[in-house]
Order: sequence, then structure tokens, then C-alpha cells
Amino acid sequence: MKLNNLLLSILCILLISSCQSDPEISFESSSTEKFRPLYHFTPESGWMNDPNGLIYLDGEYHLFYQHYPDGTVWGPMHWGHAVSTDLVNWESLPIALYPDSLGYIFSGSAVLDAENSSGLGSAENPPMVAIFTYHNAEEANTSSDTFQNQAIAFSLDKGRTWEKYEGNPVLPNPGIRDFRDPKVSQITNADGTKSWIMTLAVLDHINFYSSPDLKSWTLLSEFGKTIGAHGGVWECPDLLPFKTPSGEDKWVLLVSINPGGPQNGSATQYFIGDFENGGFTPDDTMIRWLDYGPDNYAGVTWSNLPSDQNRTLFIGWMSNWLYANVVPTQAWRSAMTIPRELSLFDIDGTLLLKSAPAKEMEKLRAVEFKVNTETSALPSEAVEITAGVSDNSFLITFSNELGEKLLISKENGLVSIDRRNAGKSDFNPDFAAMHSAPMSWEAKDIRIFLDASSIELFINDGELAMTSILFPTSPWKTVDLSENLKSLKLYNLKK
Repeated sequence: MKLNNLLLSILCILLISSCQSDPEISFESSSTEKFRPLYHFTPESGWMNDPNGLIYLDGEYHLFYQHYPDGTVWGPMHWGHAVSTDLVNWESLPIALYPDSLGYIFSGSAVLDAENSSGLGSAENPPMVAIFTYHNAEEANTSSDTFQNQAIAFSLDKGRTWEKYEGNPVLPNPGIRDFRDPKVSQITNADGTKSWIMTLAVLDHINFYSSPDLKSWTLLSEFGKTIGAHGGVWECPDLLPFKTPSGEDKWVLLVSINPGGPQNGSATQYFIGDFENGGFTPDDTMIRWLDYGPDNYAGVTWSNLPSDQNRTLFIGWMSNWLYANVVPTQAWRSAMTIPRELSLFDIDGTLLLKSAPAKEMEKLRAVEFKVNTETSALPSEAVEITAGVSDNSFLITFSNELGEKLLISKENGLVSIDRRNAGKSDFNPDFAAMHSAPMSWEAKDIRIFLDASSIELFINDGELAMTSILFPTSPWKTVDLSENLKSLKLYNLKK
């Protein structure tokens, strides 16, 4: 009997292990509110657009954002605030900056003034400084051209409370209607001194300013009046240092534009070149896009990352001004993309900018399912799919029991996301569309992040990225995969 019991116990253990390594897929809805993402950041309620003031400090990633707490359409802008220790789980905090007599609080950035150059803190407790645009809505409705000005606020308690600088604005408007979205960083000069550099969107170009103390600013140069895409107003710039694959120093300038993107409406272009003596010189005049989908806009990067992270970390607003105010959500409106790591790569001697999922996204993987057939069930609204690609082409179709479909493909050098039959679209005539991106080089692998109301596609670890929001009437239940996808894995994602 003892031997039989032992054999029975071993058999049970083997059966349990077998079931755990190859689990059955059954759909379980985790969403408590229709279209609310399960792992993308959304405001608890109200309107959200551009990410602002991204900064890392003492183990926390701070995400400030354009926020209107009293409605689900754009309104008087505040800075909302959330923090995370892992880029996956976010804690919403009280509103950081409120509108006042000088105007709404438009987009901007945040830095740690470690040497207390501003004098707003102390050597023992250096200030976190937010640099933002004041937008005077009353003046904007007049013939005035000076209703947008740059200002600062500071925090001495890790961003929990803020005080606006009494000398605001620190950079008054010289007479330009669109004069906004300051992105500030610190550089070391040739003589070893440090300067603050402000990259500012100015209607149809970029202005670069310098300051020793974040309070007084001097114009250094202008860039872009005759270079790049100019179908709309330039916004939300970011100037970033990189190393090329061969170790050469390069700078990348991100510039969002609305309208005028590759899929109509909003998008972010980038330029690769050199930043010397206060001026930016591009390597060429080609127009390049950070994300070829319709729904990644106004993205910027975190400041003050520890040197041991050795990465450039980015997040974008996952929407498009074509329809952002009318998408079919209720208590909240808009989400952020997943965080991404930016880097340079080379295709046949041409440098391009890669946008890969941040490594922290792997923490979301709860259960792995090996996919061995062309059709597979989905475990929930939130999944990740990885696969190798053969023959440089693929077709993936997500569907539900209502006959709605979402198609992702590469064929004849074009990567496409087709949401024409992917659910609700009657809120805007431009929403139901197929969006395509050119990709002349080989697709070797893909990675897909699916959430309740979005899809993010990365090819070759982000050599090409496409982001699209969508609103299926019922969650996607199955995925059909073409035969030339190999090493397929499907992960159920949980926070």
C-alpha cells in the first residue's frame, strides 16, 4: 500500500506539473468598466492628454499630465500626477498644479536642480522644478499674440506639494501666438560648467534657450522653419543625447505636430544630428516618424534617470486630436502608451530611432500559453503575443463573436493595422481606417500588446512601432495567425 500511495502521489504531481506548463485557455474578463485599459495608465476620472514633467527621483517615476478633472473633454488645464516604482503599477496623487490668474497650466517638463542653481531649495534639499507654459485663455480670444509664457514651480517634498515662483513668467512671450511646451535638460559645456537648455515649440519651429539658474533665459538658436513636416503646429519637443551602434555621439530632436502626421491628425517626427554651440544641425532633411500608428502623440522622456539604467525612457499620449474629445468612454478619457526605451539603430548606413517596450513590461506576464495552432483563444482583454517571422510577411486577425475584426499584417513592404471593422467608430468619420507604414527591411520578429481599447505593435524590438486605439463592442476572443509565424507565445497580462 505504501508503494502504491507513493506511485499515486508521484503521478498526481506529474499531472499537475503538466497542466501548469500547458494550461487551457479560457476567457476571463478583468475589466470593470467598458474600454478601461487593464495595464495602461488612465486618469481615475476626467480628461487627460499630454504627459508632462516626467522625472525619476528616489525610486519613483513621476508622471504628470494635462488634466481637466471636471469633464471628459478638453478644458482648463491642470497638471495631474501619478507615481510608480515599476512603470507598471501607478498610484494617482492629488493634482499638482492648478490654473490661476496667469492662465491654464499647459505642457512642460521637470528637473531635479541638484546644485540648487535656482536658489529655490537648499544644498541639503535641492528642489524639483517644473517648467511649464501659462496659457491665458481670455487673451487667446483677443488679437493678442502674447498669451503663452513660460513659468516655473518648485517642490521640496518629492513632488507632493508645489509652490509657483513669485517672479513668473521666467520667459515672457516675444510676440508669437504658439510659444509653448518647454522641455528642459542640463548639459555640461566644453569648459566644464553646466547650463540648463530649454527646447521650446514656437509655431512652426524650435527655439533653444540657455539659463544658469532656471529663472533667466537667453535665446541661443532656432531650428526647423524649412525642415521636416509642416502640416500643422509644432508641439512638445524633446532634445536627447544618444550613442550610435558604433559609439558615436548623436542628438535626437523629437517634435510633435498636429495636424500633419502620416495617418492624418497628430504624430511625432524626429531628427538625428548634432547639437553644438547652442544649435541643432540635422544629418539630413528626411521626414521620419517615431510611431507610424495614429495614436501616439506628444510623447517625451524621463529626466534624472540613474546612470546605471543607461537608457532613454519615453511615454506618449495614446490618442489623436482628430477624435480625442469624442471617443466612447464615460468617466475618463484617454490613456498613455506603455513606457518605451528609445535607441539608435542602423539600416544600410542610415540611422533610425528604435522604440522598444520598456523591460518592465515583462513583469505583467502572468501565464504563458504556447500557441501551436493557427487559431487560438484569448485568455482576457489584456494579452501580449510574441513571434518570429519567416518570409518577411505575416497576417494576424483578432475577432469576437459579433464578427468584428482587427487585422495586422506585413505584405509588399507595408506594415498595416486595419481597424475598419474593429468595433465602434461612428463617433468620427476618420476613425475607421487602415493605417500603413513603409518597412523596406526584413521583419524578423513581432511583439504585440493588446488591451481593452488599444493595440501596440513592435517589429524587430521596436525598429518599427505602430499604436492604435480601438473600441470593440465585445472583447476580442480569438486570434488567427498565419503559418509563417513561428515560436509563438501568448501571455495573459495582469497588474
